[in-house]
Amino acid sequence: MAKADSALSIDFESLDEAALVALARAGTRAAFAQVMKRCNQRLFRVARGVMHDDSEAEDVVQAAYVQAFEHLDTFRGDAAVLTWLTRIVLNEAHMRLRARKPQVGVEAIEHAQQEGGRVLSFPNRAGIEDPASAASRREIRALLERAIDELPEAFRLVFVMREIEECSVEETATSLGLRPETVKTRLHRARRLLRTALQERFAMSVGDAFPFLGARCDRMTDAVLTRLFPEEDSSKC
Repeated sequence: MAKADSALSIDFESLDEAALVALARAGTRAAFAQVMKRCNQRLFRVARGVMHDDSEAEDVVQAAYVQAFEHLDTFRGDAAVLTWLTRIVLNEAHMRLRARKPQVGVEAIEHAQQEGGRVLSFPNRAGIEDPASAASRREIRALLERAIDELPEAFRLVFVMREIEECSVEETATSLGLRPETVKTRLHRARRLLRTALQERFAMSVGDAFPFLGARCDRMTDAVLTRLFPEEDSSKC
């Protein structure tokens, strides 16, 4: 009970990582919870980048947390705890994925891509929006998420880390076990692949822009006929 009472007096949100890890190692539940709150979003996004499914990504992250906290004594602090957990999440996700389908060598994918092309950048923050703008943003986000899901995994993970999580090149390289130069190359190619995919999607929708048939067509037709033949319109009354 004394241990629980002392934990209640701690401001876990203000603790630095080393203090949190020390308390977690000592079995403090609130310390575990604070670590998860700080790491949940990135770990879910990384897992989602591998699994292509929200519920499976959640399962992966939960399994990774259990594994990590059961072996917390192996965390040496050489890297940030988030980086350490990211590696565990990736290992867990890939272990599950290997049981489902064969992996394509990233070298073959990279060599298949042509050099050149403009880089596509996306805004990371949204301002205050009206309902119509918010709805449009949701549609664009869904379109982007589908396009990101279709990227080869090696490019997808780099894109998630760099563009969505806004990690540095060095942090991304450490988390994914890559050289910084490889991170830069894969991000460039991921952007280019996304640009191509989105262009194709938008091209297919151009012909459907500004739809005119239906109620709008009938309304405008009736309005013009009323102006041209007012006497006939009056006779209908």
